[in-house]
Amino acid sequence: MACCGGNSFCCQCCCRDGETRTPEELAILGEIRDEEEEILPRKDYESLDYDRCINEPYVEVLEGMNNKKAKKYEAVRWMLVFAIGVTVGLLGLFVDFFVRLFTNLKFTLVGNSVEECSEKGCLALSLLELLAFNLTFVFIASVLVLIEPVAAGSGIPEIKSYLNGVKIPGIVRLRTFLCKATGVLFAVAGGLFVGKEGPMIHSGAIVGAGLPQFQSITFKKIRFDFPYFRSDRDKRDFVSAGTAAGVAAAFGAPIGGTLFSLEEGSSFWNQALTWKVLFCSMSATFTLNFFRSGINFNKWGSFQLPGLLNFGEFKCPDSDNNCHLWTAVDLAFFVLMGVVGGLLGALFNCINKSLAKYRIRHIHPKAKFIRVLESLLVAMVTTIVIFVASMTLGECRDLASQTTHNATHNTTALVSRSNSEDINSTIRQFFCPNKTYNDMATLFFNPQEAAIHQLFHQDGTFSPVTLSLFFLLYFLLACWTYGLSVPSGLFVPSLLCGAAFGRLVANLLKINLGMDIYSGTFALIGAAAFLGGVVRMTISLTVILIESTNEITYGLPIMITLMVAKWTGDLFNKGIYDIYIELRGVPLLEWETEVEMDKLTASDIMEPNLTYVYPHTRIQSLVSILRTTVYHAFPVVTENRQNERDFMKGNILVSNNIHFKKSNVVSRAGEQRRRCQSMKSYPSSELRNVCDDQAAMAEPAEEGEDMLQQMLERRHVPYPNLYPDQSPSEEWTMEERFRPLTFHGLILRSQLVNLLIRGVCYAENQSSSTQPRLSYAEMTEDYPRYPDIHDLDLALLNPRMIVDVTPYMNPCPYTLSPNTHISQVFNLFRTMGLRHLPVVNAVGEIVGIITRHNLTHEFLLAKLRQHYITI
Repeated sequence: MACCGGNSFCCQCCCRDGETRTPEELAILGEIRDEEEEILPRKDYESLDYDRCINEPYVEVLEGMNNKKAKKYEAVRWMLVFAIGVTVGLLGLFVDFFVRLFTNLKFTLVGNSVEECSEKGCLALSLLELLAFNLTFVFIASVLVLIEPVAAGSGIPEIKSYLNGVKIPGIVRLRTFLCKATGVLFAVAGGLFVGKEGPMIHSGAIVGAGLPQFQSITFKKIRFDFPYFRSDRDKRDFVSAGTAAGVAAAFGAPIGGTLFSLEEGSSFWNQALTWKVLFCSMSATFTLNFFRSGINFNKWGSFQLPGLLNFGEFKCPDSDNNCHLWTAVDLAFFVLMGVVGGLLGALFNCINKSLAKYRIRHIHPKAKFIRVLESLLVAMVTTIVIFVASMTLGECRDLASQTTHNATHNTTALVSRSNSEDINSTIRQFFCPNKTYNDMATLFFNPQEAAIHQLFHQDGTFSPVTLSLFFLLYFLLACWTYGLSVPSGLFVPSLLCGAAFGRLVANLLKINLGMDIYSGTFALIGAAAFLGGVVRMTISLTVILIESTNEITYGLPIMITLMVAKWTGDLFNKGIYDIYIELRGVPLLEWETEVEMDKLTASDIMEPNLTYVYPHTRIQSLVSILRTTVYHAFPVVTENRQNERDFMKGNILVSNNIHFKKSNVVSRAGEQRRRCQSMKSYPSSELRNVCDDQAAMAEPAEEGEDMLQQMLERRHVPYPNLYPDQSPSEEWTMEERFRPLTFHGLILRSQLVNLLIRGVCYAENQSSSTQPRLSYAEMTEDYPRYPDIHDLDLALLNPRMIVDVTPYMNPCPYTLSPNTHISQVFNLFRTMGLRHLPVVNAVGEIVGIITRHNLTHEFLLAKLRQHYITI
C-alpha cells in the first residue's frame, strides 16, 4: 500500500506536491491545478485528540475517582482559569506600558525636531530621525520572528485552527509567546500600520495552553510534578479561556471575548466551559483595568480603563438640546455604509491575498534575511508617506469650537475630562498658526489609538480631501503591511481606516445635505463596517464594539451594519482570517456541510486502505509498521477465519489473537439467545413463543457455500474504487481484497511507541499476563511531545517478543455505518472533536476510516463530482 494512497488515516503524509500519487488520486484530491487556483488543504497537518481514550489505565483512574477527588480536580481547574486571566491582564499591562513608552519617546523627539526644523529648514534631519526610530524597532520585531516564524502575523488564524482541532507546530510554545509579546511592542512602536490586539489574543491562548502544564520545551529543566490536564481535551478548554481573556484584555470586552472564542474557534462547547471562559475573561479585564487605572490616574481601586483599546465616551454636549447620537433615519445610511464597508473589505482581502500568494512563492522560499529586508522596506515607505503627507497634504483647521467646548463645560466626569485632554494633547499644529491644527498630521503623526479618538470625538472638522487621502494611503499601506514577518494585528488598522471613511460620510452629509448628525456615530459605524467587511465576524464583533463604546444604544446600528457588511463581502471572498487559513492549507471544518453533500455516504469518502495491528503483535511487526507509515492511529482487528482450529495448532501468537476475538466479539446470535433467556423468565407466554419461533427460523449456513460469496453478502462494498473501472491495487489477491476484519478498537501511534520504549511485552513461551502494566500517569508523562519511533534504540529490543496492545487501545471509539449520510458524519466528527472515525459494517467488521481530511469542503466537493460522474 502506498504511503499516500487515497486519504490516509492520519493528517500527516510523507508525500510532497503529489510526488508518488497516481493521476487518478491527484484528480480526486484536486491537486492537479494551475498556479492561480486555490491552495487545497495539505496532508501534513495533524488533528488533536479531543476524544478520550477509554483504555484500561484510564478506567483505573476512573475507578479511583470519587466525588471528593472530582471536586478537588474542578477546584484546581477554576484556580488555573483565574490564574490565566490574571496573567493575560498583566501581559496586556506590560505590552501597553512599553508601547506607550516607545511611541511617546519617538513622537516627542521627532515632533520637537519638526517644530524647530520648520523654521530652520532642516526637515530632512527630522525625517532621518523618524526613519532611525522606525527602522530600528521594525528590525528588532522582524528578527524576533526569524527566531520563531510562527510568531508572525496576528495569530488569530492559527488559534482558530487550533480550536477547530488542527495541530499547528509551535503555535502554543513558550518561545512563540516571548517572540510574539516582545515583537509586537517594536512592530507597533516602529510606525507600521499594525495593532497589538491580535497578538494579544494569540499570547492569551499560549498562556492558556502553557500555564496548566507547569513545564516548557524551551526550558526543559523547569519541570513540576503536576499530573493534571495531560490531554488535548483539557488543553483545548484552557486555550479557549486564554483566547477569550486576550480579547477581553485588548478591548475591555469580557462577554465579547467569550463569544469570540465560541464563534471563531471552538468546535466543542458546553455550559461548564462557558462559565470558566467568562470568568477568565472577567479576571483579565479587571486585572488590566485595576493596574492601568491606578498607574494613569494614581487612584488605585478605581476602574476607569477597561481595555487596551478604549473608544471613549460618546456623548452630546449638554448645551445642545437638538443633538442626538443617532435616529431611525440614520439607519438607512448605516445600511449603505455596511454595503460599502463590505465592498471595501472584500477589496482589501483580495489585494492582501494576492500579496500573500506572492510572498509564499517568491519571498518565503528565499533566504530568511529577505523577509527582514521586506519589513524594513515597508517601514521605510510607511515612514516617508507619514512624514511627507503630514507636511504637505494637510489643511489648517479651526480649533475654536473645541477649545470653547472645553472651556464651557467644567463639570464633566474624570474620564470625560481625561478624554478631552487626550484629544487636545494629540492635536498637531505643524505649519499651522495658533488656534488651528494640521488635520493630516493629527491623524498620521499620532499613535493609531489616538487617531481613532480624534475621529470619534474631535469636534473640529477634518477636510473631506484630507480624509479621502488619509483613507486611500492608509488602506494601501495597511494592506501591504499585513502579512509581513512581524507580529501584527488587524483590528486597529481596520478600525482607523473605517473611522476615516465614516467621518468622511458624516462630513459630506453635513456639508452637502445640511443634516444635523453626530459625526462620532458615523465614524464608529464606518469603523464597524470596514472591520466587519475584512474579518466577517458578526456576533462577537457586535458585542466587542458595544462593550468598547459602553453605549448599549449603539447595539442595533452596529449589528445591522456588521450583518450587511458580512453579507456583501461574502459575495466576493472569505474573511481575511479564513483566507490565511486556506493559504496555509489547514483542513478547517466549517460549522456544517452544504445540503447537496448529503447525496454522499460514509462509504463514499472513507479511506478503505487500512494498516492495522492485531491484539497480540510481535515487536518486529510493530516497528516495521511504525517506521514505514505515518498514520497516527491503527485499528486493532482479528481476521474472521472458518478454519480457526487449524490456525491455532502450534502457533501461540495466532492462538492468543483468536482467543481474544472469541472472548470479545458479541455476535447477534449470542445476544439474541441471551435476550430470549431473559424473556423466558417472564410469565407472558407470548414472549416465550416469539423466542421459540426465532430459534426455529435460524438455519445453519450451507457448508459448501463459497467463502467469497459469504463475505460479499454480509459486507458493504469493501473497498470503493478511485474510479468505477479501476481497482485499488492490481497486485492484491482476492483474499486480500475481501479479507473480513473484526474491529476491536483503536490504538494511537504515540501509545505504541510508548509501549516499545518502556519495554511492555512478553515472551512467546509466556502468558500475556506477565507483560508489564503501565499506569495512566506513565502513558501521559511525555505529553504533549511524545517520543518518535526513530528515537527508539532497536538494539535494546527483541524482535520476537510479543506486545499485547489490548489494555492500552480504546475499545469503544465512536463508529458509524457505511450508509451514514455526510451531514450525520460531519456533525458527529466536529461536535465530538474526533480525530479518527472508524466505519464498521453490520457484523462488526471495519471497512474504512474517516479523518479530518475526508471532511474538508474541497475533498467532499471532489467526491460529489465523482458521484455525479458515476450516476
